[in-house]
Amino acid sequence: MNIDYKALAEKYGTPLYIYDFDYIENRYTTLKEAFAGKKSLINYAVKANSNLSVIAHLAKLGAGADCVSIGEVKRALEAGISKYKIIFSGVGKRDDEIRMALEYDILLINLESEAEMKRVEQIAKELGVEARISVRVNPNIDPQTHPYISTGLHESKFGVEIAMAKRMYIYAKKSEFLNPVGIHFHIGSQLTNLEPIREACGIVADLVRSLKAIKIDIKFFDVGGGIGVVYDDEVTITAKEYTEAIFAMTKGLDVTLLCEPGRYMVANAGAFFTKVLYEKLNEEKRFVIVDGAMNDLIRPSLYSAYHKIEAVEKEGEKTPADVVGPVCESGDFFGKDVQLPPLEHNDLIVVHSAGAYGFTMASNYNTRAKSAEVALEGGEDRLIRKRETYEDQVRLEREYLVK
Repeated sequence: MNIDYKALAEKYGTPLYIYDFDYIENRYTTLKEAFAGKKSLINYAVKANSNLSVIAHLAKLGAGADCVSIGEVKRALEAGISKYKIIFSGVGKRDDEIRMALEYDILLINLESEAEMKRVEQIAKELGVEARISVRVNPNIDPQTHPYISTGLHESKFGVEIAMAKRMYIYAKKSEFLNPVGIHFHIGSQLTNLEPIREACGIVADLVRSLKAIKIDIKFFDVGGGIGVVYDDEVTITAKEYTEAIFAMTKGLDVTLLCEPGRYMVANAGAFFTKVLYEKLNEEKRFVIVDGAMNDLIRPSLYSAYHKIEAVEKEGEKTPADVVGPVCESGDFFGKDVQLPPLEHNDLIVVHSAGAYGFTMASNYNTRAKSAEVALEGGEDRLIRKRETYEDQVRLEREYLVK
């Protein structure tokens, strides 16, 4: 992104998230065009970046939404996504969430267990409605990614095995209050190898063929998300390679293809920037202490995730430094042994590829306020979430304070 970081930092303050909406539109268009000629729906994974303006931007482009809480369902609806383009997924759905999803009449509820299916059936019966459902199938495929974002193996909490899925579909077919219209799998995130996707797709497509043979008419074939992006030097999958593999494995099936990209859409659309407070030298160890922290961007601490870090408009001989924040945890860092020039108070540092799982995973740890968010579109910038204040943080506590 060709951005005047210093001007934005002066205008909106730091720490700060910025998102390039033109980039997001390009990513959506590229993926949609790769599905050309097939019935398809791109359901943006709201958990990646749940800002209302981000969702609304994708809604205008025609996207649906993949939601993993009723709160995300509400965000999708408020941002303008049609109820018939919304999927409600997630391992643990409360009764009130299931009830609200049925009342909203969204496209379908994605089931993760037999027990969950029985709860959905009971609540649908109480409401006197038919629940459109899909089942998340666990194809037991190693996605060859980070274990924390791997979801397609039997030891994962997600989905059910093939035999259980088939039993669930047969049960749902016979139920007065369940309508099995879809099937779903998602083997993991940040996938950079096409073969696990192809293999999983083939396994689930074979299950669909067996279900259709016993008159269970699956209409939606959801391949999940997970297309990898470049954080460092990864060689990733192109949209065309991705869709061609799906087309090959689903050949002959009359289904609408669904996918759930999140990181693919927004990761490299975003940057996080933070100001230097001061430098510190312990023996031979150099630290650059900044005003952002792990509460703002937790991926490096949580996953040991790499983000490219650069100093803005600063020259000089580069030496290794740990870029760390003010939070009282040893895990509060953005990068270790980052090559940086000498830095001074108020110099600006940019953490790249921060559009996915950045602000959406932020917290108020250490009573730190959440940062502002800014959209860039057509050469213009605009605030899409104001900076949080101390008053915002204590509002829900103050009335209960006893002194």
